[in-house]
Amino acid sequence: MKKFTFAAPVTPLLWVLLVTICPLVALAQQATTLSGVVKDVHGIPMEGVNVREEGTGTGTLTDEHGYYALSVKANAAVIFVYTGYKTLQLKSKSNTLNVTMKTDDDVLEEVVINAGYYSVTDKERTGSISKITEKDIGQQPVANPLAAMQGRMAGVNITQSSGTPGSGFDIQIRGRNSLRTEGNAPLYIVDGVPYASQSMSDYTVSGGVIPFGNISPLNSMNPNDIESIEVLKDADATAIYGSRGSNGVVLITTKKSSFAETVFSVQSTTSVSTVSRFMNLMNTQQYLQMRRDAYANDGIETYPDNAYDVNGTWDANRYTDWQKEFIGGTAVAQNTQFSVSGGNAGTRYTLSAANRNDGTVFPGNFGYKRTSFLLNIQHETENKKFALQANVQKSDQDNHLMASDFTSQIFLPPNAPALYNAAGSLNWENNTFENPMAKLNAQYFVNISDVISRLVLKYRPADGLEVSVSAGAGNTALTETRTLPHTIYNPAFGLTSRNSSAVQSETKRANWIAEPKISWDKETGSGVWSVLLGATFEERKQEARSISASNFTSNELILNFANAANQRITGDTESAYRYTAVFGRVNYIHNGRYIVNVTGRRDGSSRFGNNNRFANFGAVGAAWLFGREKVFENSGWLSFGKLRTSYGMAGSDLIGDYQYLNTFGISSFKYDANAGLEVLRLYNPDFSWETNKKFEAALELEFFSGRLAPAVSYYRNRSSNQLVGIPLPGTTGFNSVQSNLRATVENSGWEFTLRSTNIDKKTFYWSTSINLSMPKNRLVAFPNLKESTYANTYEIGRPVTIRKVYHYTGINRETGLYEVEDTNNDGEITIADRNRSVNIGTTLFGGITNRFSYKNWSFDFLVQFVKQKALTQDYYGALPGVNRNGPLDMKVYHPQPGAVYQMPSTGSNTAAVQAYQNYKMSDAVIANADYARLKSVQLQYAFKPYSPRYTNVTVSVQGYNLFTLSRFRGSDPETAGSFLPALRTLAFAVSITF
Repeated sequence: MKKFTFAAPVTPLLWVLLVTICPLVALAQQATTLSGVVKDVHGIPMEGVNVREEGTGTGTLTDEHGYYALSVKANAAVIFVYTGYKTLQLKSKSNTLNVTMKTDDDVLEEVVINAGYYSVTDKERTGSISKITEKDIGQQPVANPLAAMQGRMAGVNITQSSGTPGSGFDIQIRGRNSLRTEGNAPLYIVDGVPYASQSMSDYTVSGGVIPFGNISPLNSMNPNDIESIEVLKDADATAIYGSRGSNGVVLITTKKSSFAETVFSVQSTTSVSTVSRFMNLMNTQQYLQMRRDAYANDGIETYPDNAYDVNGTWDANRYTDWQKEFIGGTAVAQNTQFSVSGGNAGTRYTLSAANRNDGTVFPGNFGYKRTSFLLNIQHETENKKFALQANVQKSDQDNHLMASDFTSQIFLPPNAPALYNAAGSLNWENNTFENPMAKLNAQYFVNISDVISRLVLKYRPADGLEVSVSAGAGNTALTETRTLPHTIYNPAFGLTSRNSSAVQSETKRANWIAEPKISWDKETGSGVWSVLLGATFEERKQEARSISASNFTSNELILNFANAANQRITGDTESAYRYTAVFGRVNYIHNGRYIVNVTGRRDGSSRFGNNNRFANFGAVGAAWLFGREKVFENSGWLSFGKLRTSYGMAGSDLIGDYQYLNTFGISSFKYDANAGLEVLRLYNPDFSWETNKKFEAALELEFFSGRLAPAVSYYRNRSSNQLVGIPLPGTTGFNSVQSNLRATVENSGWEFTLRSTNIDKKTFYWSTSINLSMPKNRLVAFPNLKESTYANTYEIGRPVTIRKVYHYTGINRETGLYEVEDTNNDGEITIADRNRSVNIGTTLFGGITNRFSYKNWSFDFLVQFVKQKALTQDYYGALPGVNRNGPLDMKVYHPQPGAVYQMPSTGSNTAAVQAYQNYKMSDAVIANADYARLKSVQLQYAFKPYSPRYTNVTVSVQGYNLFTLSRFRGSDPETAGSFLPALRTLAFAVSITF
């Protein structure tokens, strides 16, 4: 936790102004140029209009006020170009030229969507693709682009795992297709280069502070460098990615320069984050009463010597709100970015560099740092026959945290002693207090270096024909260390650095990909053909090593393992993954109204057995643009209408490497002081792909010249050939063999979107965007489920996100203990009685976005809503009556009227302990976790403090996770669990462009 002062945001902003004022003064002394404002027919300024002098490479773009300034020759012809509007060519007769641009219905059809291997206009796509742009991403003070996607896309459900910086996200595109958690990750493509979705972290090192050890690979991406994110969902959009498209595809495109003069930009954002909501816990009097009753219930009249909280050792009148002590701090973040872009008619470039520093709400000086660089270069010859694109991204992350999340410490007894004594040292209260602050000496370090590069060469030998080669490479190195010095323990134990230990893990991942491609477009008398053929060659190698050390001569050298007397290699693995494919697409548009799109791919993967190494995937999509039929040509109310459908199959090979082979590992047992080998898994030559058959039908409409645009889609995906461990008899020596189970998981649902332009006046604009998803998941088939080891996990006809639990029947009035139903009436509570299934998955989610603009002001906000169930704090808590605080409701226990909790016990009552364990495995600890959240807010003002020809300044106030409505009793319904909840963030940002 770092203290927040006004110097935090002011200092970087002063530097920003200082480095920009000097060049602005010099620029102001240049010659007069042609300038003006570009507006639409409603008088609204148009940003991003391409303004250039005819016949030259001189050009610029309008800013958000529609303003441009361009040096031109006398009486020169100036061209104004903007997608969706008619191109204008005007001559300048004075130094000022104001322009009004009109929409072009034909050009409006040309809004382009990135579909991966090809581009398609939004109106003519046959697949399901959702998109957000840099405008949506830049409104949010987030470090990971996945956070910017939350609540903005139908069918895309994203959950943050923790509020700790550097933590991960769970993303599900149209539900869970695989029975394995790790088998549900989508395919990430960053500027054409596949990006591994799996975390490289070692759970045994990071799991104490990063939930599940899940460090999101996309943490390396700077959201401000992203131009757009497209998510491919249905078969028509994903089948061209074959065995990797089963769970959807996330395409990330970084920013590239438009045709313009050189533009410099400096941005600075300072934010402060806090826990958005604390739990209601018992105060000292309520807690101590529960503790006294617990001893009385257990028949203990004399409090034990170690019951310091209740035997008079600790002050019975003392109260500390431990939530404020351990997670009540203010996390200050500072993000600064510099970029320059420009070029001419042939060559364009973009270069950016950014630095981000995030603090934490925990006590201590911890935090996350990231430095990122981006370089994009585009070149095209004058005759348009040859083109080149090259880009490099570099990111370095440094995360320094405590070794374990301090959120669990908020349940300390409220009358526990002060953390520090009068001298400022840790207080051990005469050896009666295990001071949690000592745990800050156990720390976690992770350093991640990431590089992605790509080169694309294109050649157009004839009109409509293009040959290209794309080659990319990625390299990621992760080093993480967890230290456990002896100073985490009470000095009374007399421990020294000889009792200190540390663990370290190093992982390196390198990959390359090459994709030759040829495309052909041909217009015929009644239609347009588009044909695409290509191939993929990919390789990925990974090395992982881990080591533990103990018995150090000094804690000062605990990060130097050579200083440890004891060293042990705990892991050393190498793996290689090779993948090859051929793919193709044929698209035909007849009379501009009837569209057929066929995609196919044949894949080969080194992850599968010799008998099934190759497989075929494909899809057919069709669309009818009925809004272009003659009957609607003169319609004043329907401006666009489309029916589309698709069916096909994609796959998944997210199973890890060498799973089908006879695999050997180093045995933990030794023979004659020598390490031996042991068999880890059995050979299965038939091991093959998970397959996902996808169907979708959708209707898209636009009314009143696009002012109202509703869309609805229905989908049904069936994933089979599940890659799981098939149970084996114990006589084989193995618990299971990796194989394809003929289990089928179905995801179906409805998705609704609505865009509306509510007010469109000269100075005031208001638009609304709504998305709503209603997913449904169920297990359709599972051979011999009742006889398998999964019998207590899944149930035919129910979602795969269920929990098989006991049915809670209440508190027994005679015993005062929790009771669950004995469903088989055998007089015992066993796992056989755990047959009540409760779904803890998401059943509805969406978001509502509103945008307002008035003159130089703009205001945007997003409300996210989710319908779900989650495990309550009782599941993560402890037996009522032990020396651990609990929710305020815990004060109402048996035999009080309306008792919510069983009678308290110190743990010596075995019946009470067993009743509590049964309670934790019952439906009583699963509760409504629905919530509506003010996810994102931005208020922005743009102005020109200097010469308007050269400078534009934007000042904005941003908010994230500002307010949550929920009946959930925990601190946060999204990150429900024992880790730090999602944080509330307020940010102040300044952007200067010149």
